[in-house]
Amino acid sequence: MRLAVFDCDGTLVDGQHDIAMAMDEAFAALGLNSPSRLSVRRIVGLSLPQAMRKLAPTQTPEIQTALVEAYKNAYRQARIEGRIGEPLFRGIREVLDGLRADGWDLGVATGKSDRGLAYCLATHGLSDHFITLQTADRHPSKPHPSMLTQAMDDAMAQAQDCVMIGDTSYDMAMARAAGVRAIGVAWGYHTTSDLLAAGADCVVTTPAHLQEALS
Repeated sequence: MRLAVFDCDGTLVDGQHDIAMAMDEAFAALGLNSPSRLSVRRIVGLSLPQAMRKLAPTQTPEIQTALVEAYKNAYRQARIEGRIGEPLFRGIREVLDGLRADGWDLGVATGKSDRGLAYCLATHGLSDHFITLQTADRHPSKPHPSMLTQAMDDAMAQAQDCVMIGDTSYDMAMARAAGVRAIGVAWGYHTTSDLLAAGADCVVTTPAHLQEALS
């Protein structure tokens, strides 16, 4: 079985605006200055506890935990109010459809919650495209290989038949830790040099280029 596992934010969808918005609201709720946009881009893909430790390193563990809850509340409220966009990157749907037609199984490994990922995929009509969904609710944060290990178990795939596709160094390092091929995408939140330094086998510049790399 061939298994292609995708990151979500920065790879399938552009959630940067929504993440930054919720982060601003979370820090404001605790009376703290918001982190820079660059800092927020750098933590996309990590689980929330690890992200807050990076964004608020001088705060106490109690404040960092409170920031996690404030972020969840802000994001949940934005979703209820219809303020979450998360547009698909152009060409991604065609890649997913093409891979399925070529016999690939598809999965997702993301720092999102179960609820957040389910909402995102349902919004874009992609819920039935993936046979395995791995989130931060049930695994250690990337780059720990747990998400990929479980995805391969779900798909009954071997490491040599699996590829991880993502936009951050955490995705590439996770792939390396799991012993699978790592493909970086240049349209996300980390630079090409970041991806290569973290172990990417290659970095693709467009979704069409990605499909070629997997053919």
